[in-house]
Amino acid sequence: MPGPLSWWRLELACPPELEESLLWKLELLGIPRVALRHRPEAPQQRQLLAWLPAADWPEAERQRLEAALAPLGEPFALQLPPISWTLQDDEDWSLSWKQHWQPDPVGRTLLILPVWLELPAAHADRRVIRLDPGSAFGTGSHPTTRLCLEAIEALADQAGGSLGPIRVADLGCGSGILGLAALLQGAARVAAVDTDCLAVRATQDNAALSGCSDRLQVGLGSAQTLAALLEGQPADLLLCNILAPVIEALSPTFHTLLDATGVGLLSGLLVDQAPGLEQALLEQGWRAQLTAQQGLWGLMTIRRVA
Repeated sequence: MPGPLSWWRLELACPPELEESLLWKLELLGIPRVALRHRPEAPQQRQLLAWLPAADWPEAERQRLEAALAPLGEPFALQLPPISWTLQDDEDWSLSWKQHWQPDPVGRTLLILPVWLELPAAHADRRVIRLDPGSAFGTGSHPTTRLCLEAIEALADQAGGSLGPIRVADLGCGSGILGLAALLQGAARVAAVDTDCLAVRATQDNAALSGCSDRLQVGLGSAQTLAALLEGQPADLLLCNILAPVIEALSPTFHTLLDATGVGLLSGLLVDQAPGLEQALLEQGWRAQLTAQQGLWGLMTIRRVA
């Protein structure tokens, strides 16, 4: 019989295609204690862990949870990997959860560092994004996030090592990780929005942790709110890491967010969704090109049609 302070630890291998769906579904089901574990040298090999109060999750409830998660693989023609359950008596789950995070280098210059960890000497020359990953709003592990981070670094390289004093718009900012990366790569200011109030709070907190609060402004809302934060001056760089159907739905607003000479980085899309999205963007006056991919996920670069 589980004790009053016992926890069930759910664990399963997490294919990159299913990461966002699993996080979304677990949060929807009222399971906020979630972590993604991976070794920095093997970011594709991730384990998803969640902690559930044993008193609230008897066997019948755990079986219902597995049944609710099983269909998430169907859109990707994947079968959900087996779920293992481990009973952890009287453990402080938050300490156990933190043990699964490590410093995570991205590209040549960036390092994602959970706030409770010290900067390793081996990465002392990297630009550090300090995060509290507790909210699971984009921790850098998902392929779409990494594609964006690497693309931001590539733009800085093309500009001579720094993005320069540009203005950045981040539509659907999540944890704020992309805007913070742009600031660390030399951008002057970031305006960011998200429709989730917890994401807005996470972005504010992470900006403070990274010492960027004075250069990052974040609001609750979507494209209209972002345009208001930009005060009628479209940005030089647009960051948008959300699902392809949402990108397409928002594309008519891009002319208010991105300057005619600017560049947009769009991720969150599957590679096979790229042709349709390219056509939809062309109809809005944007030339789009799939410029990077990781597995099934892609990143699209857009510029205004001349």
